[in-house]
Order: sequence, then C-alpha cells, then structure tokens
Amino acid sequence: MPGMVLFGRRWAIASDDLVFPGFFELSLRVVWWIGILTLYLMHRGKLDCAGGTLLSSYLIVLLVLLAVIICTVSAIVCVSMKGTICNPGPRKSMSKLLYFRLTLFLPEMVWASLGAAWIADDVQCDRTVVSGIIATVIISWIIIVSTVVTIIIVFDPLGGKMAPYPSSGPNHLDSHDSSQLLNSLKTAATSVWETRIKFLCCCVGKDDHTRVAFSSTAELFSTYFSDTDLVPSDIAAGLTLLHQQQDNIRNSQEPDGVIGHSPGPPQEADLDAELANCHHYMQFAAAAYGWPLYIYRNPFTGLCKIGGDCCRSRTTEYDLVGGDQLHCHFGSILHTTGLQYRDFIHISFHDKVYELPFLVALDHRKESVVVAVRGTMSLQDILTDLSAENETLNLECGVQDCSAHKGISQAARYVYQRLVNDGILSQAFSIAPEYRLVVVGHSLGAGAAALLAIMLRSSYPQIRCYAFSPPRGLLSKSLYEYSKNFIVSLVLGKDVIPRLSVTNLEDLKKRILRVIAHCNKPKYQILLYGCWYELFGGSPDNFPTELDGGAQGDLTQPLLGEQSLLTHGSPTYSFSSDSPLESPTKYPPLYPPGRIIHLEEEGASGRFWRSAAQYSARWSHESQFSKILIGPKMLTDHMPHVLMKALDSVVSDRAGYVFCPARGSSNVDMV
Repeated sequence: MPGMVLFGRRWAIASDDLVFPGFFELSLRVVWWIGILTLYLMHRGKLDCAGGTLLSSYLIVLLVLLAVIICTVSAIVCVSMKGTICNPGPRKSMSKLLYFRLTLFLPEMVWASLGAAWIADDVQCDRTVVSGIIATVIISWIIIVSTVVTIIIVFDPLGGKMAPYPSSGPNHLDSHDSSQLLNSLKTAATSVWETRIKFLCCCVGKDDHTRVAFSSTAELFSTYFSDTDLVPSDIAAGLTLLHQQQDNIRNSQEPDGVIGHSPGPPQEADLDAELANCHHYMQFAAAAYGWPLYIYRNPFTGLCKIGGDCCRSRTTEYDLVGGDQLHCHFGSILHTTGLQYRDFIHISFHDKVYELPFLVALDHRKESVVVAVRGTMSLQDILTDLSAENETLNLECGVQDCSAHKGISQAARYVYQRLVNDGILSQAFSIAPEYRLVVVGHSLGAGAAALLAIMLRSSYPQIRCYAFSPPRGLLSKSLYEYSKNFIVSLVLGKDVIPRLSVTNLEDLKKRILRVIAHCNKPKYQILLYGCWYELFGGSPDNFPTELDGGAQGDLTQPLLGEQSLLTHGSPTYSFSSDSPLESPTKYPPLYPPGRIIHLEEEGASGRFWRSAAQYSARWSHESQFSKILIGPKMLTDHMPHVLMKALDSVVSDRAGYVFCPARGSSNVDMV
C-alpha cells in the first residue's frame, strides 16, 4: 500500500508492516515485564536499604509503564494485521496509535536515565535487585537506540515532496502545474539516488567514466521507482505471490511439446556440437574471474594448488604475459584452463568503470585464439551493468539500427581498442596464423564478448562467440538477428540475468501491481506462507491470490487497486493487461545475443539444498526469455560454477545417450 504519512511526510513503511517487528517487541516486553514483576515480588522485602525506596518506586513505575506499552504494541499488531495491501481502511487508526507509542518513548527515556543515575550512586541494596535494575536500564536503552535506527532506515528523503495521488485521476496531470511538479519530483529523485549510489560506491574512483555511470544509474533507478507508491515489503509480497502464481500456471499446463515435436537430426547434431563447444570454452570464461572463483569452486584444495603462485616473485616467464598484478590469478588460470604459461598472449586484471579485465590465450586443442572477458566482480562492474540507456554504435556490419546497452558497449569498445591498438591480436595470429578467433565471457563478460565479436567480425569473418548467461537488454532487434550467424548464448534454468532488461523490469513491476491489487490476504500471511513455500515447497493452490469471483465484479475500472499504487500515473505503465508495454525512449526494448541454448531443469524446480538436478538442452527463441521468472534458483542459476556443473551433466548425459542408446530407441534425443 502507499507508505504511511506521519508528521506530514511519507515514510518507506506501510501500516501493515508492523506485525513482525511489533510481535518481536511485544514478546520482549512481556518477558521483560514478567521478569521485573518476579524480581519485585521476590525481593521487595530486601529494599529497606539506603536508596531502596527509590528503587522500589522505580520498579513499580516501570511495571506500569511497561504494561501501557504492552497494551499499545498489542493494539498496533492487531490493527496492522487487518485489511489487505490495497485496502488500508481497517488500519486507519494506525497513525494515532503510532503517535501515542512514540509519545511513550519520552517517559521511557526519562525513567531509563533516572535508573542509570540511581544505580550510579552505588546503592547499597541486595545485589540481585541492583543487577536486575541494571539489566532493565540496558534493555531500555537498547530498545530506544533500535527504534532510532529503524526510524533512520525507513526515512524517505523524498517523503516531504511526495504529492498525494490526485483525486481527479491521471487526466489531472495534463495541467502545466502538474507537469512541473512531476519534473521537479523526478529531478529530486535522481539527485537522491545519485547521492545514495555515491555513498555506497565511495571507494570507487572519481574519473569521468565514474561520474557518468553515477548519473546513468541514478536516472535508471529514479525512472523505475518514482512512479509507484510501493514500500519494500510490498515488493517482497508481490514477488512471493508471483512465484506461486507462476508455479500454479505451470502445473495446470499440459506437458505439450515434450514428445509431440522433436527437432530433426541436423538440429540435434548442431546442438550437440555447440554444447561441446560451450563445455570447452566455459573453462576460459571461468578462468577470467581469476583466483576468487577458483577458490570458491575448490574450497579445500584450491588454496594449496595456487598458494605457491601467490607468493612467487615475478620471473622472466611471467613477464611474457601482458598485464600486471597477476600473482594468484595466473596460477588459478593455468589450473582452470589446463594450458601452460607460454599459451597466454595477454592477461589483464585492470578494472575500472567501462573497463573490464580480459585474457587472450592460444587454445591448441580447438585451434583457436580465445579472448575471455570477465563478468561482474566489483562495484565498478556493477556501475557498468547499470548504465543501461541505449547507445548508437558505429559498426561496419551493414545493419541499420545498430544500438546497444551503453555501459556494456563502452566496455566492449575498451577491450577492442586494447586488442587492436596494442597489437595483442596481431601478436597472437603471428604465432598461430591458421587459428580462428573465439570470444567468450560470462554475465557482463558475455555481453561485452558479444559486442566485441560484432565489432571484430569485419576484420575476422570466421569469428565465433560463446556468451554464457548474457544479459537480455543488450542488442537492438536488427543486431540480434545479425548476431545469430556467429554467436551462441547459453542460459541455465530460471537465471534472471538473461531475462533482465529495463523493459522486462517494467513488465515485472506491472505484474507485481496486478497481483497485489488482486490479493485478498493480509501481507503478513503472504510473507509467512511465502517463506514456507520457498523453503519447503508445497502446492501453490493452497494459498489463493486472486479476489473471489463475486468480488472481481466490483472492479469497474481496470484494476482500481493498481491505480492506487501509482503515485502519478506512470507513463511506462499500461493498465490494460493485454496492451503492449511501453518503454521510455531512453530505454527501448533490447534483446540477447545470438542463438540461445536453454538448459532446463527436468521435473519440479528444486529448493536450495536439493542438488543433483537433471537438465535437458534445447534451442530456444528469445521470446521465451521475455519475462522474469521468480524462484529460489533465479540467482543461483547464474553462478558460473553452477552453470559448469550443469554443462558437465548435460554433455555427459547426451554423449551416453548417443553412444549407448537403449534397445529400440533412436539416437535423436527428444528435449
């Protein structure tokens, strides 16, 4: 629901967010009250000492004050449990209860201060009583400090500038005053986000690229978040409901296409060949991450294997490899790829905004010169990822509308200039002129590798690119079609990154608004059941997320609940569920690179601890990645070591199926 309005400003917390913190405080206060009451009843006869009267009065007043606080917090919890996210009417008394609760902090602070002062006077009373009062003073101040920290966290810098949603509806925004208001709010939101990002990335340099990245990232966040009135818990509840809704739809669908239509032998042969190539070149994409990924994949033996390289001084043989600050990186790269030091032409771990680490090696097994670009591993890389506006590219590929993700295209251009202007590729092909060029990468590195391959294709027509888990919002439609001739992308399961683009995020926001507006359950029930569902599974049918059939008829307009969640009528949001989603002109729809191989988990999606998942491989169209899927593996499926394990399993299974077919079965694998 919209954030609560207290003291004339909006806060980043809703009136139904107080169930869990209120219940926690209530439990603590009740135990505390019982402890003090027990202390007083058992030791009141020992308070006839010097200062004992003050301590007795302190305990009695504290018991009364705690009783009032317990009643108030109980009322807050009960009121917060009422209504739904889009129906805050039953919680209209919440602001008065919070004002009263905050008022009680004043006597509590005074009494905690007096208790501390009396204890400091070295009262000569029973030690148990004194220790109990010291504990009550400490607990009082812990709760007071925790409350202050909570207030700071839920403080919304834009809260004092948020105008209420106009009662006349979005049409009211046609006026000149409303346009000025929206522009000023957007400017303020961008400034606030830029300040936050600079604070979080305070250790990043202050060069021109970094300043541009700060502005681009701030504008992206302000564009996405400034047109809705959702608090963080609303988004969490919406994602939980979407996951259950998505699983419910999947369970109700017929298992079509599994056996009815199988690809022909040529396509299957092509798939097997490309899977084998992906399995081989993924080692280079993983090696580009250096020692952190190697240690993570080999927690018990990794440090022992590369420890000598970390401490070894630079020798002549290491000087043959370009770049600097290799140390542990070089040892991990050798172990990951299985190559020798003389097979490497250049290794660079130079890392800045729009400038990615990469390596160039001679792969004698596949007779190729491999360029591997590293994925996201630093704050600089994250800023490169978030510079998501569109940028026109000057390419010699005969394709119109050559545009791409700005941050990734800048990173690809940096690697291109290093490879060409510094003569790195010339050096590689002078050693192995008959080899072909292969560019690989994972995640951000996959996007940069794809754009790098496009830039290099005019000079190297036989170039191939293998993009592992690339971001969806990368290429314009025409560049996407062009890239199918020489780029293969590999996507695992529900990986969120190959489905991540500004357009898809807008679609996700629209779906969150719809499912929240249609939900007839209070938020605390949604979150409780959602945690259980994510951890232990269950049937999504057990928790209805839609309004009852009779209640849906009351929606005379398209989703009145959704409309209440929009602060100023988002220009990027369409109320009609069937209408195409409009994107801001600065963020047009972008597409993933090349042909896509999708490794899908067979059977029901497992939870976090369920390993040994089985995957099947098939060619997929980019439209199958046009929506973000919610699930416990949407992040873990993106990890490079998880992708490598899945590739190992798929390649070995398909090889065994081809060479050892069951009696009476064909060699064509139906996936």
